[in-house]
Amino acid sequence: MEQPRSVSGASLSPRSPSSPPFLSISVTDPVKLGNGVQAYISYRVITKTNFTEYQWPEKFVIRRYSDFVWLHGRLFEKYKGIFIPPLPEKSAVEKFRFSAEFIETRRQGLNSFVNRIASHHELHQSEDLRTFLQSDEETMQRLRSYETGIFIKKPADLMQIFKDVQLKVSDVILGKEKPVEESNPEYEKLKHYIFELEAHLAEAQKHAYRLVKGHRDLGQSLSDFGKVAKLLGACEGYTLGKVFSELGAKSETLSIRLQKEAHQLLMNFEEPLKDYVRAVQSIKATIRERANTCREKGELAETMKLKEINLGKLVLALSDRVGEAEIEYNESKAESEEATRRFETIVRRMSDEIVQFQEQKTLDMGIAFHEFAKGQSQLANSIANAWRSLLPKLEACSFTQ
Repeated sequence: MEQPRSVSGASLSPRSPSSPPFLSISVTDPVKLGNGVQAYISYRVITKTNFTEYQWPEKFVIRRYSDFVWLHGRLFEKYKGIFIPPLPEKSAVEKFRFSAEFIETRRQGLNSFVNRIASHHELHQSEDLRTFLQSDEETMQRLRSYETGIFIKKPADLMQIFKDVQLKVSDVILGKEKPVEESNPEYEKLKHYIFELEAHLAEAQKHAYRLVKGHRDLGQSLSDFGKVAKLLGACEGYTLGKVFSELGAKSETLSIRLQKEAHQLLMNFEEPLKDYVRAVQSIKATIRERANTCREKGELAETMKLKEINLGKLVLALSDRVGEAEIEYNESKAESEEATRRFETIVRRMSDEIVQFQEQKTLDMGIAFHEFAKGQSQLANSIANAWRSLLPKLEACSFTQ
């Protein structure tokens, strides 16, 4: 069971009344545990905060990927209309699951995920976030097993599925048309923008992947060529042999430079693009929730209207079922009003979220493309300088033969 870390220095206590509010989270120290199909990576999650809701100002816990999935699912269910930060992908290819590069990219993705939550004006108040950051491993395992076990759907979810099937069957039998979808020019414009953005980001990420691969392939080719050039130098005379040896050494040096640049390109260019593809998919999930809530609102409003008409008929007929019908109408009205409130909350939240998303995207994409251009410029200079330094020796060797 993890123990809280102490806070050193009373005058610098995170909970000092003069300290501004903060919640800092670090995902560190990935460790492989278990064997075979049961193997997984655990992470140390370190939290530092002066929020009074937290039991400890500093604490570390051990978490695995499925714990992050649990947190994501809880936030998505409770904060409708908010774009829940995306999780890094889970590799389906066994040979890549535990590669050093994949583990590091996932660690960075998980670190970004929790810190985006911590910096969000609503999500950082989540009780589930506090549970994730401060509960012991046994508690998290129980929660994870309960909600992400074999039977993922809860009873309420299964009941809703049953109701949806009933409604679809009724619509077919009675010839009813589906409820009209939300008609809003600004909302339609938003949906069009999101779907276009996803397509363009996915295409950019695909080509970024090819750039990374191209750097790696060229680096490997230079490494192989360098070895061969050295072998040629070993069997030639002094002058030519020395030039070949230098050519081989320079090729191997450039190979290392290209491999390093490929890694930087992956982390600072391809991964940010991939992360934004996932972020757009999170927005699309919120759009689907908005559409479902809008449809539910319309169905409940129609049901309430029918019950109101039925109540009016029973009142006019002085029926003894008026009391029962009135109760049904009031319940239906309450459900309809609650659905309307849920829909309005989603609309309000989405309006705020899309502004924040676009501002952050502008900043992040600017940094990513700046890093890309800077890296390519430095790499091109390194390659040009390396080959340029060899030209006089190669020219001298050519003219003396």
